Amino acid sequence: MKITAITPLICHARMRNWIFVKVETDQPGLFGWGEATLEWHTRAVAGALEDLATLLIGEDPRRIEHLWQMMFRQHFWHGSGIVRSTAISGIDIALWDIAGKLLNVPCHRLWGGRVRDYIRLYCHLGGGRMEAFYETPAADAERFADLARQAVASGYSAFKSMAVPPTSVLEGLGPVRAAEQAVAKMREAVGPLIDIMVDCHARPSPTMGLQFAKALEPYRLYFLEEPCWPESIDALGSIKAAVSTPIATGERLTTLNQFRDLFAGHGCDVAQPDITHCGGLSSARKIAALAEAYRIALAPHNPQGPISTAASFEFGFAQPDYAICETVSEDVPWRTEVVRDFHAIDRKTRTVTASEKAGLGIEVNESAIAEHPFQQELPQRVFYKDGAVGDW
Repeated sequence: MKITAITPLICHARMRNWIFVKVETDQPGLFGWGEATLEWHTRAVAGALEDLATLLIGEDPRRIEHLWQMMFRQHFWHGSGIVRSTAISGIDIALWDIAGKLLNVPCHRLWGGRVRDYIRLYCHLGGGRMEAFYETPAADAERFADLARQAVASGYSAFKSMAVPPTSVLEGLGPVRAAEQAVAKMREAVGPLIDIMVDCHARPSPTMGLQFAKALEPYRLYFLEEPCWPESIDALGSIKAAVSTPIATGERLTTLNQFRDLFAGHGCDVAQPDITHCGGLSSARKIAALAEAYRIALAPHNPQGPISTAASFEFGFAQPDYAICETVSEDVPWRTEVVRDFHAIDRKTRTVTASEKAGLGIEVNESAIAEHPFQQELPQRVFYKDGAVGDW
């Protein structure tokens, strides 16, 4: 058996272009699907996929680890860089889809079988109007409360928000107070038993991140995400040691070595590898094994397309310390027309049960993809009040 083609299919989905990856074989009807979505870098990822295809065409798709090592090691740079790692991820996910289809079993059975009956899901409320935080913090807090109520009414027992505004390296109490008001209103709106997560999006400096963490600690967050840059492992460790709130990070890390350093530095309680960026399912499983040794929970980053979601589900059904899964369902109204996912989502409890369909448990409609061709995403620009460049 040989790989005959590796093809990116690009589907514009408002905020981002979904980059689906089709890996075809010389066996009639046997192919796999992956996802390599990377906002604002669509053409770069498509080019990286073309580069990697030269390594893999003619190779046996069943030798997944062998092919992963080829992609990672045989171009000198060891898979470094988000574009290369994302391209590797998309191909790797598709190879596991092929493996499941070849044996007529869902992917989670390839990794030892199901370890749980269902996976809990959470949604993202969105970020609000970041530029308005300083001027109208009370109004922003009420808007977050309204969004929180809507999430709970939709069945979610957990949700995440970006209630922390962009802040420069050192500021006064304004942004901290704004974040605290927003979280207080959300907690008041949904009560003590709904889990609230706050994503700082790595905007704060370590100094400001610590202030946010301490200010939000009384509200018993499920976790506080990226309170500072993920490169600042010592700072993450200091924030983690200073508060009881679980600290989450990892969506921007792309190699096993980076997660090793994060865990060894006691930088988080919750690891958030993104399966479409960290090297695919092969790498995610190694990260999960390392996290298990440190007793660190898994909550994969997953705001992308439906193939990424299906891969996150299959991964979760085989991982014992998988706590919760981020999901997106209403980004575009035709999401389910492009990819049919056979995992069963209970919309009353917002949980998902396993599919017995082979591979990733999906069917892809290539005609529907073609109806939404590539469009250049609009760059997201953030500036502080004085005009200096901020972190998105």
